[in-house]
Amino acid sequence: MNSSQPSKVFIHNGRIKTMAGAEFVGSILIEGKIIKALGENLPVPSDAKVIEAEGRLVLPGFIDAHCHVGIGEEIYHEGDDINEMTEPVTPELRAIDGINPEDEGFRDARLGGVTTVFTGPGSANVIGGTGVVMKTAGKIMDKMIVREPAGLKVAFGENPKVVYGEQKKMPMTRMGTAALLRQALVDAQTYQEKLEQGDSDPDKKPERDLGLENLVRVLKREIPLRAHAHRADDIMTAIRIAREFKVDLVLDHCTEGHKIAEELAEYGYPAVVGPSLINRAKVELKDKTFRTPGVLARAGVKVALMTDHSVTPIEQLPLCAGLAVKEGMEEEDALQAITIKAAEILGVAERVGSLEVGKDADIVVWSDDPLLLKAKPLYVIINGDIITS
Repeated sequence: MNSSQPSKVFIHNGRIKTMAGAEFVGSILIEGKIIKALGENLPVPSDAKVIEAEGRLVLPGFIDAHCHVGIGEEIYHEGDDINEMTEPVTPELRAIDGINPEDEGFRDARLGGVTTVFTGPGSANVIGGTGVVMKTAGKIMDKMIVREPAGLKVAFGENPKVVYGEQKKMPMTRMGTAALLRQALVDAQTYQEKLEQGDSDPDKKPERDLGLENLVRVLKREIPLRAHAHRADDIMTAIRIAREFKVDLVLDHCTEGHKIAEELAEYGYPAVVGPSLINRAKVELKDKTFRTPGVLARAGVKVALMTDHSVTPIEQLPLCAGLAVKEGMEEEDALQAITIKAAEILGVAERVGSLEVGKDADIVVWSDDPLLLKAKPLYVIINGDIITS
């Protein structure tokens, strides 16, 4: 084969579940980094590496819609770059500058069939900085990116209160958290107005402010607020502020979402639920349950699942989906919550989340139904490269 031609991989005789509505026994042709063709009777190319799936389930790579892989290394304190706990409002921070592609969490992700993640800052600050959507294989961070920035982290509830209450500075209350976020958004509105004035009158152009630039992205709805909120009242505060400033919002954790499921469906904001495979480490987790994602999905909320790695090890994302099914979530909804619905919430569904022609060749061949404990990936393919076999 001419070295200038893209490499080819052919997955033969698999039970292909596209997560785009089709399920059939057939094959997938990968050419370079993308899915070139899929169908029931594709001819086997003579110049392709052939994977004999032998009727096993073939799915798009899973997506963890909220974790801290790469930016919060488990083993070494030196690699913990999740929270800049020196100021409560730090929208200028960018996760891309703190992620280590050699974090063993990326390998663990692949062991669980997870090929794409949203990773970013933690929840110590009222505004923590921007997160990214990235692949779980690669040597150079910049080449692993799918979307950057992909959301601005904000946090409600216990975490900012505890961190800054101990420092005897604002916020010490939920009121303080909401007030700081509102003020930052108002400051960004003023900055945006000055930028617009500067387009016609350079003398009115403001000095560059990296934090306000990221907040303006939120105001322009280029990226959503990614709101850490466990308790029902904190969830509603996040929604109140999002509606006030007419910005996009993703509800992260949404631990008590089952208590207000109908209201959340009415407002229309998506929820990334979890981590549920943990203990009740703080007060706002007292009512956590694996029933939450199913209750929300049945109410009409768009739901994804998360591990919050390393809170729950990232390779356990399929287990979390299986436990949600055990507690009443429909199996199809659970699979969508770690594939296509997760991709839609992250704004990357044009590339990942389903098996369709032209999408990234992120594909996993499973030994069994991945929601079962005995299942494991036989082949993990990311961007057309066979990572494990």
